[in-house]
Amino acid sequence: MIGRIIKIAALFISFVLVVGLSAYFALTLIIKSEDTVVVPNLVGKNVVYVLEFLTDLGLNTKVKGSEYSTDVPKNHIIFQEPEAGAEIKKGRDVRIILSKGAKTILVPNLRGLSVQQARINLEENGLCQGEISSTHSQSINTDGIIAQDPPSGTVITRGGCINLLVSMGMRPQAYMMPDLLGLSLDNAIPLIERSDLMLEDISSIFDEDKPQNTIVRQEPPAGHRVLAGDIIALVINKKSGEKGPTHFSGSYGVNLFRYRLKNGFLKRHIRVRLNSFGLSHDIFDDIIKPGEEVWLLVPKNVNASVMLYENNKLIKTEVFDTW
Repeated sequence: MIGRIIKIAALFISFVLVVGLSAYFALTLIIKSEDTVVVPNLVGKNVVYVLEFLTDLGLNTKVKGSEYSTDVPKNHIIFQEPEAGAEIKKGRDVRIILSKGAKTILVPNLRGLSVQQARINLEENGLCQGEISSTHSQSINTDGIIAQDPPSGTVITRGGCINLLVSMGMRPQAYMMPDLLGLSLDNAIPLIERSDLMLEDISSIFDEDKPQNTIVRQEPPAGHRVLAGDIIALVINKKSGEKGPTHFSGSYGVNLFRYRLKNGFLKRHIRVRLNSFGLSHDIFDDIIKPGEEVWLLVPKNVNASVMLYENNKLIKTEVFDTW
C-alpha cells in the first residue's frame, strides 16, 4: 500500500515537473521571439528605404563609410553587418557601407540650362563648376549655357570641374552716333530715341557766337560707333546767369506731364528725369502697378525737357520750351 502511494506521488511530481518545464520553455521561446529579429538582405537597396525598414524592425542603422562601386548605384548599400538571415535582438546596430557610385561618370549635357540649373546638375553628379566665361548669343537666352568643357558625354572622374560659357543675350544693335550739334533739344531727342540711346546728362555753357538753346557739344562725338542702350551727354548753349523756379512751382502756371502704364501683370520701375537750366535730376522714381497713371507738374516758365524711363528704357520725352 505504501509503495503504491509512493509510486503515485512520484508520478504526480513528474507530471508537475514536465508541465512546469514546458511552460518555462514555451514562455522563453515567446519572449525570445519577441526580442529578436531576422536581419533582412540590404545589399543593393536605397539608403532611405533601408533606414525606414530597419527602424520599423527596431534596429539601429550605422554607416561605416562609403566606397566607389561600378555595380551598385550611388547611395545604395554595398555591404552589411550582420549578414542577411542572422538573428539579433531589437535595439542592436546594423552596420552598412554606402556606394558613391562609379568613380568615373559621363559629363551631363548642360547646354540651354541656366547657370543655377547647371550648378545643381553638376552637384548631383559629384562634379564641380569651373571657370565661367560670357559672350553674346543669338540662340541662347541670357544666363543660359552656350557650351561646356569638357563636352557632354566625356568620361570624367567624380569631383572634376566643368568650365561653362554663358550667354549674355543677343548682341545689342550698333549705330553710328548722330550729329546733334546745332540742333535744339526738341529736335535732338527723336534722333537719340531712334538710335536706342539713353540721354542721362545735360549741362550748359554760353557762347555768344552760337545760337542759344542749341547743342554745342555731345559725347560720344558724331560718327562714333554706339550700341543700343549706351548713355550720351549733351551741352547746350545757355547763359549761365539765367535762373528759374523749381519744377514744382512757377509764377506763370504749370505744364502737366502724364503717362499711363499699359495693362499687364508685372509692376514696372518708372523714373522721370527733368533737364532744365543746365541741370539734370530725377523728379520721380518708383515702382508702379500696371494701369496706373503718373502725373507730374512742370513750371511753364522753365525751358525744360522731361524724359520717362520704364525699366531703364527711354519710353517717352516731352519738351516744354517757353523761351
